[in-house]
Amino acid sequence: MGVRTVQPSRVVGGRVARRPGVSHNEGVRKRPRKGARRPTADSLLFSFLSAADVVEARLEAALSPTGLSLAKLAVLHFLADAKEALPLSDLAARQHCVRSNITQLMDRLEKDGLVRRRADPDDRRSVLAELTPAGEQAHAKGVRALADAQRAIVKALKAGEATSLQNALAALTS
Repeated sequence: MGVRTVQPSRVVGGRVARRPGVSHNEGVRKRPRKGARRPTADSLLFSFLSAADVVEARLEAALSPTGLSLAKLAVLHFLADAKEALPLSDLAARQHCVRSNITQLMDRLEKDGLVRRRADPDDRRSVLAELTPAGEQAHAKGVRALADAQRAIVKALKAGEATSLQNALAALTS
């Protein structure tokens, strides 16, 4: 019985994942379990991140028929909630991205006719973004599609599972 080593890590979807390997203790017998054991930190976190990726992909897929992405819908949502034009720098801060990213996103939204940019009359260096009527319609359609997808995702959980998940997420974010 030889000792095999764990294969090196690799990057999967921007995250480091361990390749399955055999333990250095392959000759040691494991005791039978007397109840549920706590999952290892890495397996729990990889499961959590994997679930987040799956949920995000489902939400993106639900928005796809509307011509929106989660990022585009977020910008439309910020503008709709503000009920006024917002500086691009504010949108970048709310979206947690750099200004060059918001500029590219705004380019696509403007090309789609969903937003319009205009100079800020109070600050010549600033550019404001505002929703167009088509943007208001796209926002409403995107919000409905997102809400439907969110309900479908949560419906897959039993009531106790949903409560446990909510409690676990609250514990992680407190």
